[in-house]
Amino acid sequence: MIDKSALCKKIMEIYPEIGQCDINLDVHFDEEKKAWVAHLAKEGKELSTYLDDDEIQACLDGKQCVALGVHVAELSRNVRDI
Repeated sequence: MIDKSALCKKIMEIYPEIGQCDINLDVHFDEEKKAWVAHLAKEGKELSTYLDDDEIQACLDGKQCVALGVHVAELSRNVRDI
């Protein structure tokens, strides 16, 4: 099982602007969808994306963070543009 704290730490390591620039991050596991959700919020605007367990685990294992990075980068860019 993926550790929520480790996932948050990895996302903030890849995208240090999250947590700064008034962008707040929350991650949680959606039991219904059986997927992790990354939720970003800024100035009352909110966006979320679903993250695949295999992609997350590969990133946490130091193998590859491309897929995770693309999802979070797009989400971050979109929430900054709101």
